[in-house]
Amino acid sequence: MSKDFYTVKKQVEVEMEERKSIFICNIKRVTNEEEAMNFINEIKIKYKDATHNVYAYITNNGISMRYSDDGEPQGTAGPPVLEVLKRENLNNVAVVVTRYFGGILLGAGGLVRAYSASCKQGVDAAGKVKESKAIFFELKCDYEKYGKINNYLSKRNIVIKNVEFTEIVTIEIMAFFNEFQKIRQDLIEMLNGNDIINIKDENVTCFVDDEGKIMEVPS
Repeated sequence: MSKDFYTVKKQVEVEMEERKSIFICNIKRVTNEEEAMNFINEIKIKYKDATHNVYAYITNNGISMRYSDDGEPQGTAGPPVLEVLKRENLNNVAVVVTRYFGGILLGAGGLVRAYSASCKQGVDAAGKVKESKAIFFELKCDYEKYGKINNYLSKRNIVIKNVEFTEIVTIEIMAFFNEFQKIRQDLIEMLNGNDIINIKDENVTCFVDDEGKIMEVPS
């Protein structure tokens, strides 16, 4: 990716009040536009009696984005919510800010501030984690070489997803995209030129903890 993106660690729902109107922010990590719209529709059904269900989402490394004012004055609800997501460098995130009107008009400026504040409150509650790209691959080796390979892998920044012991040993691994070629070359040299790696997915979204280590799922 050309720049760092973040997503939310967990799905949350948070509520705030602004001049007797209730604002409820629901935010969730998604993987594509279809998942985003499914989540948005779930929240709209859950709060079908609300005055407005404003939403925004960003997916596809910040390329795909969409918003809705859902009946609020144009530009006072959806765009401010989307702007919060963009300002936080968020990707693969969908958010719905539900409003129950409290009887006091907020005005255009008040609506922008309220929807922005509700979305930011949701982002803060959900927490952020950096996204990166990984390769998912497997390698097969005999038991004689397994100890040497396992020792090498234990020193690398990877996630071992599964190890299967049958007639041979099959190890499923996730590694950062930009570190994969180094790992592959090291293993080939260790095994006297034998390439035992089979790439299963070259475009996996992974996450990075505060120490720069690869994670499969945010913790």
